[in-house]
Amino acid sequence: MNDIHNIYCVGRNYVAHAKELNNDVPTSPLLFSKPNRSLVKADGQELMLPGDKGEVHYEAELVIRLGKNYEQGIKVDDIVDSMAVGLDLTLRDVQSELKKKGHPWLLAKGFPNAAVIGGFIPFPGEKECKESDFVLLKNGEQAQRGNTKQMIFDLQTLIDYCGMHLGAGEGDIIFTGTPQGVGPISNGDHMEFLWDGTSLGHCTFKLG
Repeated sequence: MNDIHNIYCVGRNYVAHAKELNNDVPTSPLLFSKPNRSLVKADGQELMLPGDKGEVHYEAELVIRLGKNYEQGIKVDDIVDSMAVGLDLTLRDVQSELKKKGHPWLLAKGFPNAAVIGGFIPFPGEKECKESDFVLLKNGEQAQRGNTKQMIFDLQTLIDYCGMHLGAGEGDIIFTGTPQGVGPISNGDHMEFLWDGTSLGHCTFKLG
């Protein structure tokens, strides 16, 4: 995990997810970031989450890693070197209060273990990505299923937007948004991340 630099995240990038939380569908990418200390690999361990701040929600996402520095005009297949499936965890009650006050989401999105990722695999190409789904299993049952072809803003748009507005380069990762089906985590929940039917990682959560 030492080779990961910035953690960029995209909110509301699937129409059905935006609607399930009664949010407006964005007209440009909605970006936020997570601190590196929030990042943890799902390799079968038990992960502690805050249990005294309201509901913690899971949001399964495809995560891409940049293998080169961004330059205007660079294509997805030339800059992305690997990908994973991960969870953008959210303190939903905390986020709701922050949104009411017009405050940033950092306290709701940046706590320890708030960015969980499975193992990285080589990036097959943008076109090939659209031919396979990523899936989150919760206690052995499908909780979420997504595909990049369902995104409001495709991978190229996300990379260009991050690169032009924030700068992007080798070692940066982008959580590309979650499909519908998000929900609260209960103590002892086991999560497994699948790409095209193959497991890329799993973990169990404990609310402390």
